Amino acid sequence: MGVTAVFILPLLLLGISGLLFIYQEVSRLWSKSAVQNKVVVLTDAISGLGKECARVFHTGGARLVLCGKNWERLQTLYDALISVADPRKTFTPKLVLLDLSDISCVPDVAKEILDCYGCVDILINNASMKVKGPAHKISLELDKKIMDANYFGPITLTKALLPDMISRRTGQIVLVNNIQGKLGIPFRSAYAASKHAALGFFDCLRAEVEEFDVVVSTVSPTFVRSYHIDPGQGNWEASIWKFFFRKLSYGVHPVDVAEEVMRTVRRKKQEVFMANPVPKAAVYVRTFFPEFFFAVVACGVKEKLSIPEEG
Repeated sequence: MGVTAVFILPLLLLGISGLLFIYQEVSRLWSKSAVQNKVVVLTDAISGLGKECARVFHTGGARLVLCGKNWERLQTLYDALISVADPRKTFTPKLVLLDLSDISCVPDVAKEILDCYGCVDILINNASMKVKGPAHKISLELDKKIMDANYFGPITLTKALLPDMISRRTGQIVLVNNIQGKLGIPFRSAYAASKHAALGFFDCLRAEVEEFDVVVSTVSPTFVRSYHIDPGQGNWEASIWKFFFRKLSYGVHPVDVAEEVMRTVRRKKQEVFMANPVPKAAVYVRTFFPEFFFAVVACGVKEKLSIPEEG
């Protein structure tokens, strides 16, 4: 019996490894076929996440329309994609200047986007602007700028491109949002407000366009961190709020988010929440035990304000 087990266990592990490899390969090929020849628009292709999404969708054979506020950085991304791609299996990306915080230019840019290929199959709203500070110290002008960039800009572009999707009865709109679309974090009032507003809009839109076979998806990571920066180590046992917020601030790597966006498009998932267990628990606590959540948040703010900051 013992000798049999010695032979069976390695064979079992080998079989499981083989099945996992086959699943990954099939999933990879399926992902590529899902976007092959599809017109995909990235609203911010020059951010860390935007570059990774561009790489993933370009490799998959999508017809990319890459948008961004800086033409030189768009050109750099274009050159990087072209240099490593197989021209027989990929399309040359189109470049479009777009600043979603300038609402007045969005309708004209939407027309330019449609002129690239005549239609849009997948719109990925990943552009975002951040601000940090106490609510009473953030000017109303900055509040409006954040709302333009994170809410009015994306919905203006979406409304401009949506009639084409409805008329063709096909299309997918992906909003890359944030955990702060579900709960507010201190000193992020303007940012959290814009993310709440965006999530509310696209949740409503999802139900409205379902009859036209247009899919609306939201992907919400805690936040997208830099390529080479890992969360620092610290004494998380000093207090409940430090443990809570240090864990809450753990971000997701741009590569992981880009791959999740691809899976969301392939599977036509409606909502994805990318976070470790602590942020997920925070959303649950905020929903079912709001008084406890508010107490933890308030405790954290008081402790932060009692510590003098350098500089």
